[in-house]
Amino acid sequence: MSESPTALDIAFGLLREGRLVDAEQVLVRELQAVERSHGRGSPEWASAQCDLGNLLFSSDQADRALECYRAACAHPPVGDRDRYQDYLTYRLNLGTVLAAAGRLDEAEAELRRNLQERQGFYGPEHPGYAFGLQQLADLLLRRGDLDQARRAAEEAVAAFYRNGHPWIATALALRAEIVVTGGRDEAAFPDPGPLPDEVVAEIASAAMSRAGRDPVIGKAVLTDLAAVLDARLGPDHRATLNVLSQLANISHDAGDEAGRVEAITRVLASYDRQGMAEEAVMAALGLAMAQDDAGDTAGSLRTYEQARARAERIGRHELTAQVLRNRGLALSAADRPAEAERSLREAVAEAELGSDPEMLGRSRVALGLFLQHRERLEEARTAVEAGLSTLDVAHPDAISGRGHLGAIMDGRSCGCGDVRSALAAAFREFVIGRLPGDLLEELDVTIKDDEFAIAVRLRREPTEAELEHLNRLIQSADAEFRGRLAAR
Repeated sequence: MSESPTALDIAFGLLREGRLVDAEQVLVRELQAVERSHGRGSPEWASAQCDLGNLLFSSDQADRALECYRAACAHPPVGDRDRYQDYLTYRLNLGTVLAAAGRLDEAEAELRRNLQERQGFYGPEHPGYAFGLQQLADLLLRRGDLDQARRAAEEAVAAFYRNGHPWIATALALRAEIVVTGGRDEAAFPDPGPLPDEVVAEIASAAMSRAGRDPVIGKAVLTDLAAVLDARLGPDHRATLNVLSQLANISHDAGDEAGRVEAITRVLASYDRQGMAEEAVMAALGLAMAQDDAGDTAGSLRTYEQARARAERIGRHELTAQVLRNRGLALSAADRPAEAERSLREAVAEAELGSDPEMLGRSRVALGLFLQHRERLEEARTAVEAGLSTLDVAHPDAISGRGHLGAIMDGRSCGCGDVRSALAAAFREFVIGRLPGDLLEELDVTIKDDEFAIAVRLRREPTEAELEHLNRLIQSADAEFRGRLAAR
């Protein structure tokens, strides 16, 4: 019988669905329950603080995560080896998040202290000590001290190798980044030799998680790794395909559109070899976008046609709608409005036959914005309003649609500049919908200097729990919407 999911499992499941506020509330309630049953400052309370810190850090809320980790470290356990081992983890998390927050002096002091504590607890040959050494090497890399970083990483790799520990995967990924950053004429990844295939696959996961820090360095690391994985695991292995997909994304970030096209082409060929039809459709959509960004508009439109044929053979209306929507947008950008409108209307018709309200909403909004830009405002309003009715208020397409709808209501053919106002309105609606109806008199949300400015006026005196909930909710909403503001 499988075990019931923990509060942490549930919270991270919600986070993967994009429901950050709901995820946080799960762990806040868990923390409150632990405090009632075990007391503030207890080992159980420290563990719950660490869980909440992990969630906040994973959602780019480093400052709030630091508060949780400091709380978890505030009461070192005495005489309990297992609890002290947990305490060392909390301290390591604290140092890691200090580094992520750019507080490098504090981070280095914390990580060196933690490494000393780990040496005393585990001994210098133990993987637990090597793990702390690896985190210090990562920080030294960020500080530009490549020689010390390389020595620490090599020591960690050697310790993990001696112990046969799977953490060697993350250490090898770090070592590769240090090698590439140093510009040395050597392979980023040594021959994996006797390492098990599953550990080699874990190297891929670790390298991908690091690659976004610097697109140029990340691209070089993943290019070398893709060759290693192809030779060791084969071109159709999931790890190889994941690295190629990430390589495509990071090639775009690095300005190498030809490299992006090449990587996606390899992924698409693999899916075709394996008969993975739906995955091949999504890869074809990615290839079409990459070709367009590389300046090959004709090739992009041919790929969209091929993707449509692939989707129609599968027979899922939502998938066909997605292809038609993307194709319609590409045709519009290529100044072929008649074909674009036909494709966008076909997308709506397909989505209406399907069972995915999000795809239906996205298709309707795309059609509405196209019609608006063609100055057909009444038709545009109908399409956008229908699209908004099936989309979550915080969905990026809903935010864009709401911004354009305001322009339509004002009789304007373009609302592209109104997205900031729509984002602020969506933020406000998002928060209000998660609070007691009688609590707020007014919630004013504006965007100043690419930051959300919040002004709250309460209708009544809140309880302490309500005030804490309101503050957490606004902080979480700020984190959830910040990425959309940056990507607008």
